[in-house]
Amino acid sequence: MAMYRKLGKKSDQRMALLRNQVTQLLYHGKIETTEARAKEVRKIAEHLITLAVKEKDNFVEETVSAKVAKKDKDGKRIKEVVDGKKVTQYDVVDKKIKKDMPSRLHARRQMLKVLYPVVEVPEDAAGKKAGTKKIDLTGKLFEEYGTKYANRKGGYTRIIKIGERRGDGAMKVILELV
Repeated sequence: MAMYRKLGKKSDQRMALLRNQVTQLLYHGKIETTEARAKEVRKIAEHLITLAVKEKDNFVEETVSAKVAKKDKDGKRIKEVVDGKKVTQYDVVDKKIKKDMPSRLHARRQMLKVLYPVVEVPEDAAGKKAGTKKIDLTGKLFEEYGTKYANRKGGYTRIIKIGERRGDGAMKVILELV
């Protein structure tokens, strides 16, 4: 018996498909796909959520000083002339940052091996680069899903059958996070 489903694809295509579906599942919370694909996606997604649950509190908060540019009322940087050159003025500000412990950093990198980067594009600026923002899915896994599923021992997803696909009769399902 095979260890995984081949899904009728070559290995690079299969991995790309599964990575994309796992990324969309964790970003949106549910996806619609075939039953065979859902069972494979479920394995990967539950492993990532388990990593997030284990390492959710494994960080240290540190205070660091950072240089931040001074800005005027319009949000433009304030510049002064020094030796005939325009130089931006800076303030020194203390910031609190979360520093991952080694095991959490390793878990984050394991997640990044699977997840694709997600960029959110506003509807009014479709097709334009301005206004887009990157979504930190690993941060979402640790902060949101890690705390949500902290008291649960596995079984983070649910498969709901919705009927056969019209063209080939494959069973369509909704895979969602519980």
